[in-house]
Amino acid sequence: MKKTRFFQTLMALTVAVSAALAGCSSGQEASQGTNGAAQPGASTPAAGKTGGTLVIARLSDANNLDPHFLTQINSAAIIHHKVYEGLVRMDKESKYVGSLATEWKQLDDVTWEFKLRQGVTFHDGAPFNAEAVKKTIARVQDPNVGSNRANLFEAIKEVKVVDDQTVQFILHYPYAPLLSVLASAEGVILSPKAIEEYGKDLTKHPTGTGPYKFESWTPGQEVVLVKNDSYWGGQPKLDKVVFKTVPEDTTRIAMVETGEAQVAEQLPVTEVDRVTNSSSMTLGRYASFSSDHIGINTKKKPFDDIRIRQAIALAVDKDSIIKGVYNDVGKIAHSSVTPTMVGYSENVKDTEYNLEKAKQLLAEAGYASGLKATIYLNDNKARINVAEVLQQQLKQIGIDLQVKVLEFGAYIDAASKGETDLFISGWGNATGDADYNQYNLFHTKSQGAPGNHSFYSNPEVDKLIEDGRKEKDAEKRKQIYEQAQQIEMNDVALIPYRFSENLAAIQKGVEGVWISPAGHIEVDDVVLP
Repeated sequence: MKKTRFFQTLMALTVAVSAALAGCSSGQEASQGTNGAAQPGASTPAAGKTGGTLVIARLSDANNLDPHFLTQINSAAIIHHKVYEGLVRMDKESKYVGSLATEWKQLDDVTWEFKLRQGVTFHDGAPFNAEAVKKTIARVQDPNVGSNRANLFEAIKEVKVVDDQTVQFILHYPYAPLLSVLASAEGVILSPKAIEEYGKDLTKHPTGTGPYKFESWTPGQEVVLVKNDSYWGGQPKLDKVVFKTVPEDTTRIAMVETGEAQVAEQLPVTEVDRVTNSSSMTLGRYASFSSDHIGINTKKKPFDDIRIRQAIALAVDKDSIIKGVYNDVGKIAHSSVTPTMVGYSENVKDTEYNLEKAKQLLAEAGYASGLKATIYLNDNKARINVAEVLQQQLKQIGIDLQVKVLEFGAYIDAASKGETDLFISGWGNATGDADYNQYNLFHTKSQGAPGNHSFYSNPEVDKLIEDGRKEKDAEKRKQIYEQAQQIEMNDVALIPYRFSENLAAIQKGVEGVWISPAGHIEVDDVVLP
């Protein structure tokens, strides 16, 4: 296939390189940027081992299978690269390769042209073409649809159909993260027929071009995908993929031990030794774009007072959390932007641990005798343990912290509506670019469901985030994000405490399983024993 060379500088902006992916060394580098057609997957499985059902046991169920209404990794991981595909995708080396587009080029600062793969059909028989791309982007941008992912596509002014197999993205302004957005779960292409037929009910009828078709979703129990016999990339290697919801950590691992499941995701750090020492399992440990944080609702009194938030940050001993709760899995975080992402800066200064200063700030804010607060979180064992540690840490400065544990969907709903005082959460970056974190977590327009559960608003930060989207020079862009991150840390919109890792228990003999830095289990190359 023909390959097109990008401007080296631009690709340095848009390509994030992951660290330590299953046997690879850690590090970060910029791709020099060739692009072109690529079959899904990055490795060649053993011959003659195709077929069968892959069962993946996971902590929580999906809450939405509509790409334009995603709010969590559990949902995105089911549909991305399996049911739905984008024009481009990120491979194991975190480089952009063709998927539904075979080649692309930048015509000028605000115009990108994509050549589309021919002979592709959606699962419902509708043809994949330039009109399907145009209709997909129109849907996510339509205010009447009300997508909580619309902010990712604000830079797109027009999707122009040149011919059936050629489409142009015309932007309002130079937009460095464009490829990263098109490679994300939110950037996949939807069946135009399904858009018309199902509307907002599309979550119950996912319809893409991917190697697996949606068969069923039993909420709270399982999602079932079956192979797409008409897949453009050839026959899928598995007959069926089943995502089972199994909240109990020990049960998920036991399912792998007994062969009832082949993979247990969201492996708790407390079970690492059990898996490592097992004769029937192997430990999958993968680099992550994700970070964990303690959030504070900046709109709620008394947390609208920056002194209260700063006092809380000063009282959090991150080192003891990483060692005591996470068994040294992951690293102490000083930003929501992880070291594996474009836009990371080691110069961002963390908040010091200082109980006396914390008490002084509480007194200055009128709370010398302390205050009561409630911290919300989902039913994740590690986060429950973090909450218990925080209870003890904040008690030392006079804060009586109550813990409220909710089922994941209920937690997301409460956080999105601003019902929390404090909360424990994380952010799984889908693109490898700082823009995804910065805009969704900190921009005023992202308050609520898009991800800004702190309801944080700072005009200076908003402008820096917007400038970062437009800046083409890699070094200047890094400096913009560095400045934004430092302001966010000083304002204590969030207290990032951990750069995380993706862990999984895998049945011995199962080949080809890996988890992307975005947190999505990839099944292209999976073969069963």
